[in-house]
Amino acid sequence: MNFKGSKTTIMLVLMAISLVSVTSIQQDTFAQIVGMSLTAQASEGADTILIRGQTVSQTTPITFTVTSPDGFNKLAVDQVTPDEKGVYSTEFKIGPSWKQNGFYTITGMQGVNKNSIYNMSVEVEVLNGMAVETLITESNLETGIFMPKENLKKKGLSIRADAMEGSTIIGITGQTDRTNLDITLKVITPNGNVVSVEQITPNLDGTFAKDIKTGGPLWTQDGEYTVTAQQGESADHKSSVKVEILDGVVVPEFGTIAALILVVSIISIIAVSARSKLSIMPRY
Repeated sequence: MNFKGSKTTIMLVLMAISLVSVTSIQQDTFAQIVGMSLTAQASEGADTILIRGQTVSQTTPITFTVTSPDGFNKLAVDQVTPDEKGVYSTEFKIGPSWKQNGFYTITGMQGVNKNSIYNMSVEVEVLNGMAVETLITESNLETGIFMPKENLKKKGLSIRADAMEGSTIIGITGQTDRTNLDITLKVITPNGNVVSVEQITPNLDGTFAKDIKTGGPLWTQDGEYTVTAQQGESADHKSSVKVEILDGVVVPEFGTIAALILVVSIISIIAVSARSKLSIMPRY
């Protein structure tokens, strides 16, 4: 029996099995690297929106469409083919057809309709024909699982009201991501009448503040007055707070009054109990 030949055959078989195993592992590793990323970038007041990203499929073209804020009109279409590394880029010019103020949806589709490999969207806000500062990315490039990333700049408007009990001044402060559009402050009475309208310009960092004076013939109704801040037409840029007014001055919230009454009641009960104990103490 030729043991040398048998050993050689066994070694060759083992090497073949190892090679197949390594190849399978490499294929599995590469199979996991799937996905696509889509980034939109625009400077404040610019008329150009830059689009860039990367995809695993280097040979399939990517079609981009821009849809108006109301969703009814397609304003632009473009198609690009990624380079050998899967990297792509294009840009869109904001033109006369971009009449609406709001968020325009830019969709990137790699492939054709139902047979598309990847399909993702980003939103860019346009006001008065100019872009609002934007840097936003959607990506599933690393894992193949779609995980939208948060905007680098928080969208929206928020306000708060501060006032001392008995004061005739309501201090309004807030924050917005828009710095190129004025904010309208409106005060509405409990029965729906408008008693005050103010316009303020936010600071460069998006903060704003305004004092509202109460009292006078328009503030005679008691109850909750609503202060609303609105910037443009977007629902994300509208916020309201309520302030309780009594006899033309600010009163604390019901919870605060209830808490004070409860504290006073507890103190009174303790005092009465202490006196009762003292009065019934036996005398010797």
